[in-house]
Amino acid sequence: MSNTTPRVHELNLYRQYFDLVVAGTKIIEVRVKYAHLAHLAAGDTIRFRIKGTDENREVTVERVTEYPNFEALLDGEGPSNVNPTTTRNEQLANIRAIYPPEKEALGALAIQIRLIS
Repeated sequence: MSNTTPRVHELNLYRQYFDLVVAGTKIIEVRVKYAHLAHLAAGDTIRFRIKGTDENREVTVERVTEYPNFEALLDGEGPSNVNPTTTRNEQLANIRAIYPPEKEALGALAIQIRLIS
């Protein structure tokens, strides 16, 4: 039996990714393994928001899987689960435009999410 209580995490998302989450077509969120995400676990809630707006949407974390880099993450999770509207190579370029090499070196997290009704 676990002693941990599910937590709520607040994370910003760009509009294009937020819309995919809301549509239910983006089921894997990609993040760098920052210290503040080290304890993210199944059962936690993420409140995604678009920075500078009041728009937000809550999801439940179903699974968190660590990968050494973004390429391994996309290969392991399947690009269509991360962003069904772009190719693997486009996704890799987009993710690396957000996170420079020194951030990617921290490790990559695949966070499987499910919309909360």
